[in-house]
Amino acid sequence: MHTANSENLQIIQESARDFAEKYIRPDMMKWDESQHFPVDVMHKLGEHGFLGVLVPEEYGGSGLGYQEYITVIVEISKVCSSIGLSVAAHNSLCTGHILAFGNEEQKKKYLPKLASGEWIGAWGLTESNTGSDAGRMACVAEKDGDDHWIINGAKNWITHGKSGDAAVVIVRTGELLDSHGMTAFVVDRGTPGFTGGKKEDKLGMRASETAEMIFDNVRVHKDQMLGQEGEGFIQSMKILDGGRISIAALSLGIAKGSYEASVKYAKERHQFGQPIANFQGISFKLADMATKIEAAELLTRQAAYLKNNGKKMTKESAIAKYYASEICVEIATDAVQVHGGYGYTKEFPVEKFFRDSKLCTIGEGTSEIQKLVISREVLKGNI
Repeated sequence: MHTANSENLQIIQESARDFAEKYIRPDMMKWDESQHFPVDVMHKLGEHGFLGVLVPEEYGGSGLGYQEYITVIVEISKVCSSIGLSVAAHNSLCTGHILAFGNEEQKKKYLPKLASGEWIGAWGLTESNTGSDAGRMACVAEKDGDDHWIINGAKNWITHGKSGDAAVVIVRTGELLDSHGMTAFVVDRGTPGFTGGKKEDKLGMRASETAEMIFDNVRVHKDQMLGQEGEGFIQSMKILDGGRISIAALSLGIAKGSYEASVKYAKERHQFGQPIANFQGISFKLADMATKIEAAELLTRQAAYLKNNGKKMTKESAIAKYYASEICVEIATDAVQVHGGYGYTKEFPVEKFFRDSKLCTIGEGTSEIQKLVISREVLKGNI
């Protein structure tokens, strides 16, 4: 499988790794404990080119592809998956949606600010009662004259829902359950009536802000519409195809971080006069971890290859996301077991990986939804 220039990937890998060690590792547990979203670190990520990885250079981005993007997310997530999640959501969802479906004026207005980290992006599809069932969304936009729309409702479980400077939101503009009855708008923070609501108190990913976005008679101009009226849901499904690659990469980062911590601990921890790595009960766990990681990375990079080449990858991205997220949980769980009692304490990193891992099987489509997507593609004959 062709990926990307290996020398280029190595440079990007080292750059992302160095950034994570310098700016993230020293404070990540403090952020986790207090659920603090480090906006200043997001700005630094932008300055280093990590928030506009896929954005062309003409709009102030890094102009790279999905192989490089995977590498960035993996290296950051190996240190702190909360920050990895925020990087993924900013790049793939908000920025990615504008890049894919915005007109030239919209791209010039938003992409340079998002790619540089001056602005943080949010993306709103999910609502309190419409997780996987997006067709029943209650957040609506109604026409106000010829040039404006009025948005009312709320979006829930939104990454950067309070701190995001710009949000792409998908709202209902037509009939309930009509896949062509939803439309995407980009809304700036500060627009009257647009506010952040409840911030969620989460099990894991605690340094990545997850909050409600509230729209109370928010008046937006038709120029804020992305694409055409009625295209919002179709656009979202395409964005989620690419977004699943980023969550697969996030899962891969957590899995690799858990695995590397386990190998290190198994070599250092002695019992019965020898390293516990010498015992088959431990060494076989490490072998299983290594095998699952190799498979997950191949699936993820295969989906990225198809995405880079403009090929359909709905099935492949769903497979990558499904498999990588599930083995991520398995590996994080086994990593705690390898560490024994120490794995249950915050003294070692696997405790945090264990808590963070579960989100990967839920966010951007649950594992069950991935199975639905995969099975539909298979039954269409897309084997």
